[in-house]
Amino acid sequence: MSKRHHIKVVELFAGVGGFRIGLEGASDAYDTIWNNQWEPSTQHQDASLVYRARFGSKGHSNRDINLVPTKDIPDHDLLVGGFPCQDYSVAATLSKSGGIEGKKGVLWWQIYRILSEKGENKPKYIFFENVDRLLNSPATQRGRDFAIILASLADLGYVVEWRIINAADYGMPQRRRRTYIVGYQKDSVVAQKIETLEDWVEYDGVMAKAFEFRPKAGTISQFNIEGSIKEVSDGFNKDKKDSPFGNAGMMRDRYVYSVDAEAVYEGPRQTLGGNLVDENLVPEDFFISEDELPKWEYEKGAKKIERVSKGGFKYMFSEGGMAFPDYLDQPSRTIITGEGGTAPSRFKHVVKTKSGRYRRLLPIELERMNMFPDNHTLHPEVSDGRRAFLMGNALVCGIVEQIGKTLYQFIYNETPVSSRPIYTSRDAKPMLDLGLFADEEKPLVVNRPKKQYTLDPAKHLLIGLVKKDNEDYFLKEEPTKIYYTGKTKTFPSTVAINKLYYFMPYIKGKGVRDLYLIRIARIGNKAEIHPNSNDEEPRLVFELEYLESLPAYQMLSLSRYWYKDTLLGRIFKQKEKRM
Repeated sequence: MSKRHHIKVVELFAGVGGFRIGLEGASDAYDTIWNNQWEPSTQHQDASLVYRARFGSKGHSNRDINLVPTKDIPDHDLLVGGFPCQDYSVAATLSKSGGIEGKKGVLWWQIYRILSEKGENKPKYIFFENVDRLLNSPATQRGRDFAIILASLADLGYVVEWRIINAADYGMPQRRRRTYIVGYQKDSVVAQKIETLEDWVEYDGVMAKAFEFRPKAGTISQFNIEGSIKEVSDGFNKDKKDSPFGNAGMMRDRYVYSVDAEAVYEGPRQTLGGNLVDENLVPEDFFISEDELPKWEYEKGAKKIERVSKGGFKYMFSEGGMAFPDYLDQPSRTIITGEGGTAPSRFKHVVKTKSGRYRRLLPIELERMNMFPDNHTLHPEVSDGRRAFLMGNALVCGIVEQIGKTLYQFIYNETPVSSRPIYTSRDAKPMLDLGLFADEEKPLVVNRPKKQYTLDPAKHLLIGLVKKDNEDYFLKEEPTKIYYTGKTKTFPSTVAINKLYYFMPYIKGKGVRDLYLIRIARIGNKAEIHPNSNDEEPRLVFELEYLESLPAYQMLSLSRYWYKDTLLGRIFKQKEKRM
């Protein structure tokens, strides 16, 4: 990352910092300078406590955003937030100012208010998250709410694209479908790159590059959102059965192009079982007793119940059965805010352990389903039940990270680099009481998450020497790494970069053990991650994702350039001989 690159971020509805973690994991250029988190109708502000403990109090606002004047929010380049899903209809037009007024307490209008009042200083970029049903709400006027949002942003000068993304479709550990919205001011460098809306949505745009997909045949929808915001609120798609919005699309000058998308992904996949803590580390109160088990089985099972409406009419309520226990070889179901607590529930996850006992999920496991650092929500003033609530309200950090990387590439035309991967634990930073964490037991140290994948012995494997001063980095058990080769002129010209698929670091005196997938191969330099080195000599850079380890280090010979290009099958053939 060039030292001149700096993206000032303001984070609204910040929760415990999912947007911040994802963006920091994408690039060191993202700098959250101000954030706001306020939980209405509760005196105990758990999310704010966790946010301040992990990131510090500087720039943190724990105040109702409705009461925060725009002048108190610093100017910024990127506005982000997971705003709540509500009824966005317009209550009235303000004829004198030409402005609009939404229903009281509807937080979308606070976003609109901030962007509008910032005027010429409004951010070049916006990035929001919401539930997937946003594109279809309300039931009486399908798509109206989203049309209001798009029309509002168009009138503020933004080009907007969106995607409904299920995190599990792209190898992440939770089946969580959410709408992601990214917008660019029309004079921004990103907006200037847009040629046709169709090509941007399907091939060339930020969302298409971040999460590859194929369009479903016969699902293209094109139309204009016409009229004042009040007219959109009153009449958009009235009396129509279906929303006109596909789950992938964009809007420019109120003209909409959209299509339904099918995910394309062939990489490693995470599962619920692969993210569980070893059974012997689970506290006893998370296990379900034999007496309580029938209650859980009833809640999870299919049932028909006679009920009486408020008007006195009898009717049959029915619901289908759910998997009990939850499948360990698949991503988890969507985490909801009611995940915590011991009471039997249809919606809480229950897993069966190797010993045959049933248990609920730990807070650390819920954090992993959202790809937060382990124990991110651990705080002496926040209960396990509230930690589960916070994860039910959170987003999947890996989605934000990937979109953040792609957005950076479109802005600066270079690969982003981060020294703060999303798994990096933000150590507790209590600002008010330095002894706040003094009585806490040592955070739970657990097994690393596992992934599902198929190794291909015919794929090319690069083995590269790790220099002495970098050995500790490669001996740490972390899910992602960056490997810098020697200077490009010393890299063997016989190695076909486009054929490399796997990587194993060679530790001098030990050999090879750990196997990585090469996610990205590019040209870079050490100064991008170690600026004090002033080493800007071009090097090959491999961004790596950990897969597995051999049972023990395996010695082999390297060429005089300290690299070896071979096939994965050769290394694993030797592994089989040793076993």
